[in-house]
Amino acid sequence: MGDSHVRIFDTTLRDGEQAPGCTMTLEEKLEVARQLARMKVDIIEAGFPAASPGDWAAVHEIAREVGTDDGPVIAALARADRNDIEKAWTAIQPAVKKRIHTFMSTSDIHLEHQFRKTRAECLEVIRDMVTYARSLCEDVEFSPMDAGRSDPAFLREAVRIAVEAGATTLNIPDTVGYLTPDEYGAMIRDLRENVPGIEHCILSTHCHDDLGVAVANSLAGMRNGARQVECTINGIGERAGNASLEEIVMAIHTRGQFYEVHTQINTHEIARASRLVSSFIGVPVPPNKAIVGANAFAHESGIHQDGVLKNRLTYEIMSAETVGLDGNELVLGKHSGRHAFRKHVEAMGYKLSTEEFQQVFTRFKDLCDRKKRVDDRDIEALIAGEMQHTPDIYTLDHVQYGSGSGMIPTATVRLIGPNGQVRVDSDQGTGPVDAIYKAINRIIQRPNELMEFSINAITEGLDAVAEVTVRIREQGHAGLNMAASTSTAASLTGRRAAQQIFSGYGVHTDTIMAAAYAYMAALNKMLAARQERIKAEAVAYAAGYSTDSDGGLPVDLFGG
Repeated sequence: MGDSHVRIFDTTLRDGEQAPGCTMTLEEKLEVARQLARMKVDIIEAGFPAASPGDWAAVHEIAREVGTDDGPVIAALARADRNDIEKAWTAIQPAVKKRIHTFMSTSDIHLEHQFRKTRAECLEVIRDMVTYARSLCEDVEFSPMDAGRSDPAFLREAVRIAVEAGATTLNIPDTVGYLTPDEYGAMIRDLRENVPGIEHCILSTHCHDDLGVAVANSLAGMRNGARQVECTINGIGERAGNASLEEIVMAIHTRGQFYEVHTQINTHEIARASRLVSSFIGVPVPPNKAIVGANAFAHESGIHQDGVLKNRLTYEIMSAETVGLDGNELVLGKHSGRHAFRKHVEAMGYKLSTEEFQQVFTRFKDLCDRKKRVDDRDIEALIAGEMQHTPDIYTLDHVQYGSGSGMIPTATVRLIGPNGQVRVDSDQGTGPVDAIYKAINRIIQRPNELMEFSINAITEGLDAVAEVTVRIREQGHAGLNMAASTSTAASLTGRRAAQQIFSGYGVHTDTIMAAAYAYMAALNKMLAARQERIKAEAVAYAAGYSTDSDGGLPVDLFGG
C-alpha cells in the first residue's frame, strides 16, 4: 500500500455538532477550529453551509482564519445538489487548501424511502454532481451514504463513477453503525481491489458507534487500505456518536508496529481539545472514557498501585503526559502580575483577546484569594468558562440565597437586561439551585425544560473549583408560520429549533454560583438562537433561501 500516513479528518464541527445539545456559537466553533489546527489535524470539516446562513458564515470564518498556508484543509459538506455545492464552494473560498465533500445515498432502503430515486437515477446524480464539484475545486471528496447496507456490486459501481467524475477522496460511511470490523474491513478491501482508478484516490472511513465498534471499524478499514479516518473529539455525533479521534490517534501511536502507519497529530494537545469541546457543548466526558476520561490513568486496586509505583509500564500502555494530562502546577499566585500570567496562558496554548484575558485574569486573582493552590486545571476551567462566547442578553449581576434544615430555600436574583434594564425577583424552590432558577425564569419569562444538570470538581480538596454544565430545551416553540413558503431552509429552521437543546457552563468555587452562571449561559444561548431564528426565517421566507428542486430533505438526516 506504500503510503503510511493516515490523514485525520475531524468532523466535530459538522457531524459532531449535529448531535442534540451540541450546538456551538460561531466564536466557539472558531476556538475549536484553532485547537484542531494546533493539534495538526489534516482536514477540518467546518460545517454544512447550505443548512443555514449561520452555518455558511461559520464555515467562511473558519476558512478565513484557520485555513492558512500551514494550516489544515478546510472542507465543507454538500448534498449532491448544485445549490449545496455552490454554497459549500463560496463558504470555503478564503482557505488556502479547500475541499468540497458531497454525498449521495447508495443503499436501497435510503433510495426507496428517503430519496425516492432508482439506482440509475442515483448513479446519474453522482456523475453529474461530482463532475460539477470538481469543476469548481481540485480536491473533491465523495461519500456513498449508508455504504454499509448497500449492495456490494452497486456500491462498487457508484464509487467507480465518482472516481471517473474526478473525486480525489472516497469516503465509505457506515452511516448507521451496522457493520462489524470484519465486514467493514472487507468492504474497504473489496473496493480497493475491484474499482478501476481507485488507486489514485484516498480511501476514507466514517463509522458511527451505534453498536460500539466505530473505532474498531475505522481501524479495520485502515488495516485494509484506508488512509483517511473521519472522527470527532470525544466521539460526539449523531445518535451514539462517531469514531473518537483520541482513540484512533492513540491506537496508532501506541501500536505503531502493528498498524504500520502514522499520523501527524500532536498528541500533547488531545486532552485540551477534549476539555474545550466538552465545556462548549455542555456534555461531560465520562470518567471511564478511554484516553481522556478522569479514570484513564487512575489506579485504585492495591495490586495495580503496587505495580505502577515500581514501574508504570506494568499497568499503563501510554503515559498521561503523551496526551497532555501532565497536570503541571501553576507556579503563579495572587501576587503574580498580568505579564507573567499572560505568558503562562500563552505557553498553555491559548490565544485570548484583550477583553477575554482581562476577564480571566480578574477571575484568576479572585480564585487565588479563595484557594491555597491553583494549578493549570483551574486555569483551563476559567478560560473555558470565559471562552463560551455566550451572548450577554441578560447578565447575572447579583445572587442571594438561603437554605438549611427547617428552612424553605429562597433566592433573590438581579439581572441586567437589554438596554441596561435592571430587574430583581425572588422565588422559592426545593433547594437553593431550584430557587435561583425559578427566580431567573420569573424575570426572563421564556419557558424551558431542564434536561440535564451535572456538577464536577476540577481539582481535589474542599476548596476545589466546581464546574457545572446544564442543558435546557425551549418549550412552546413551533417556528414562525411558514405555511405559504416553499423554502426548505425556512421550514427546516423551524423543525430543528423545535427540538434544539442548549448547553451552559459555569465555573466558581461556590457550586451554587457555578450552577447559576451555567443556567444563565444556556438561557442566553436559547434567547440568542430565537433572535437569529426569527431573522433567518424572515430572510428565508422573503428570498426562498436554499429551495430544493425535489422538495428538499431534512438536513439532520445526513449523518453520513
